[in-house]
Amino acid sequence: MASSDPAVATSSDTQAPTLSAALLGCKRGERPLFRSLNLALCPGSVVWLRGRNGRGKTSLLRLLAGVATPAHGAVLCDGQPLPKLGAEWRRRLLYIAHANALKEDLTVAESLRFLATLHGRTPSDADISAALSRLGVERLRNAPVRTLSQGQRRRSSLARLALAHPPSVWLLDEPFDALDDEGVRALQGLLTEQTRAGGSVLLTSHQEVTLRDPVPQVLNLDDFAIAA
Repeated sequence: MASSDPAVATSSDTQAPTLSAALLGCKRGERPLFRSLNLALCPGSVVWLRGRNGRGKTSLLRLLAGVATPAHGAVLCDGQPLPKLGAEWRRRLLYIAHANALKEDLTVAESLRFLATLHGRTPSDADISAALSRLGVERLRNAPVRTLSQGQRRRSSLARLALAHPPSVWLLDEPFDALDDEGVRALQGLLTEQTRAGGSVLLTSHQEVTLRDPVPQVLNLDDFAIAA
């Protein structure tokens, strides 16, 4: 998963791509965060990204999602640099940041549909209801987002996972944040289904990740940190 020589595999139409990084370095402003990071996120795997505050966990997710540019090195999908893949990569990726990205003035269902449309999907009403049901918030489908609690917002945002169709790569920033035990179990079920279908997951979490199917691999950014 993390090594001096990143693994690069070849995917097919029925397998999620292998997302890898080669000698990756990252800066926040002028301050370097980490360097010489090599990793490979392979189909069927979950990687738990750890590290102290300020090490660059969110920054790494943004680099892997292709929404930020590395200071050094490259991010690859099946051996191809992300800039060469363009919209094709966006269709194979689901990135959920720590902010929920829900629109305050839309209903839960409307906001979920809007986010799915941005990723080239056109879910039906039944798809939306089923996805919200997986996270236990279907009863809130017509509620304005601005009326939701933090836990309800997180569940509603994570319903995007139930709309995703593998093969895909999921990059999740603190997905367990604000979830109660029921929400944690629902998310764990989706993670297990994702990997069994050949997808992959890289997530951050300050909470203990108790997933057992599969047991997550651990990547600690402290190992690649640049001393201040």
